[in-house]
Amino acid sequence: MIFKGLIRQENMVRALDSMDLLDTRSMLNDDELMVENSVARFVDERVLPIIGECFETNRMPAELIPEIAELGLLGITIDGYDCAGLNSVCYGLACQQLERGDSALRSFVSVQSSLCMYPIFSYGSEEQKTRWLPAMARGEAIGCFGLTEPQGGSDPGNMKTHAKRDGSDWILNGSKMWITNGSIADIAIVWATTEEGVCGFLVEKGMPGFEATDIKHKMSLRASITSSLFLDNVRVPDENKLPGVTGLKGPLSCLTQARYGISWGPIGSAQTCLQELIDYTATRKLFGRPLSHTQSIQERLADMARRITTAQLLALQLGRLKDAGTLHPSQVSLAKWNNVRMALDIARDCRDMLGASGISTEFSPIRHMLNLESVITYEGTENVHKLIIGKELTGFNAF
Repeated sequence: MIFKGLIRQENMVRALDSMDLLDTRSMLNDDELMVENSVARFVDERVLPIIGECFETNRMPAELIPEIAELGLLGITIDGYDCAGLNSVCYGLACQQLERGDSALRSFVSVQSSLCMYPIFSYGSEEQKTRWLPAMARGEAIGCFGLTEPQGGSDPGNMKTHAKRDGSDWILNGSKMWITNGSIADIAIVWATTEEGVCGFLVEKGMPGFEATDIKHKMSLRASITSSLFLDNVRVPDENKLPGVTGLKGPLSCLTQARYGISWGPIGSAQTCLQELIDYTATRKLFGRPLSHTQSIQERLADMARRITTAQLLALQLGRLKDAGTLHPSQVSLAKWNNVRMALDIARDCRDMLGASGISTEFSPIRHMLNLESVITYEGTENVHKLIIGKELTGFNAF
């Protein structure tokens, strides 16, 4: 009788959420739940119906920028200047939902918020903050981040772009490559070497000698604009220099902010791939039964769910550390490495399990897989993040 009672009790236990097996949503506060729900609704209603076509035609859905701004996602963690002033977990959840739609949208928000608005807020003058941050929060001004150069991105200390004083101005020369939002940006945060060290400059669209051209023939992030920046004796007034930071601390601190969001984003990509596969294998029949009824398929689905759940817990703890002010940059490296690798492996496996349908953009895994090939490289390659953790473990810098 005892065993029968236990069986009946077990049968009455509620079903788990297949996308949140450990119920991480129960750990969120009201603001966090509101952000997740509102961005999820936006992705379902406005992004998913068009994003496949945008990817195929290599078109950024710029018409969505005002709606993203209206949701308060641009500079979401900044206090004041018409920004939402929410916590880091809210930002992470927004990134997760946006990347459930497509990495291109999360990349746009990451660049605008973490790589452009953050340095202006943290290192800019009050005049720079007042001029740019409210307009950027409303999506009326777009930014890009000029750090990576043609000769290599993993070694910013090898920077060739330089700035020299000329009276009360600076003269900038050099080039930047693989710059998200470059050709649509109203302002570029350009990092350049000076006699003082590496400094950041606000280079405005239309300044003579400044040009941005789109990079063509991409097979990844096709719904995102990626550009090259060219600076040929660009005269920038001293008031456009970021006064609050000198040295690589400036751009590297921005990258830490962006990597934090990236640690959340790919969870959304992986969830979409897994959900599509669960639905597909439930209806696809081979040898007289649905694929989902076979042990091999269930084992692969279960392994994906395990890895997604681990990534969810890692990202949430990362957010709590960030909001507590105790986050270490190496912890962000660990999360970026783990969570992007998790999502890329899942997207590849889902593409395989879809069979011939897996190469069609009617299903999302091939699109997410191709996008994640970029995400695992930018903001620090996988090997860079491994070496960062290796240094923490051994105390030796192997770069």
